[in-house]
Amino acid sequence: MARTLRTLTQVTGWACVMIGVFHVLLGNAAIPGASSAGATVDSWGRFMGAGFAGYGLAWLWAARQHPVPAGPVRWLAGVFLLGGAGRLLSLAVHGRPQWFQLALAVIELGLPPVFFWLAGAEERVVAYAAEAKTGNG
Repeated sequence: MARTLRTLTQVTGWACVMIGVFHVLLGNAAIPGASSAGATVDSWGRFMGAGFAGYGLAWLWAARQHPVPAGPVRWLAGVFLLGGAGRLLSLAVHGRPQWFQLALAVIELGLPPVFFWLAGAEERVVAYAAEAKTGNG
């Protein structure tokens, strides 16, 4: 479980960093169907790309800890889930987006429960090991 959590946390972190940098560099061109959205949306998208890259760095920080900390992983996964919920809200208000946005929504809604489960399992293993070490288990 620990290896799976660490690997998934690293992959998520690197993916977010790369996506964020991609948005900073390409602006509107990084968003399928939004290349003609204008300067305001381009500026906003590049700014949000930087924030997403920073979010990815937080995932990478968590992946480097030994053990991977369950609390921060839950918070990061919660933010990811909130992003997926935002996509659902957009779908309800504005209708169906470009297909790739739907695929991202599936990932953003499906992956957080996996992180919650893995973080909880790892937290129990760490607690059990700490109890065994002190002789209280």
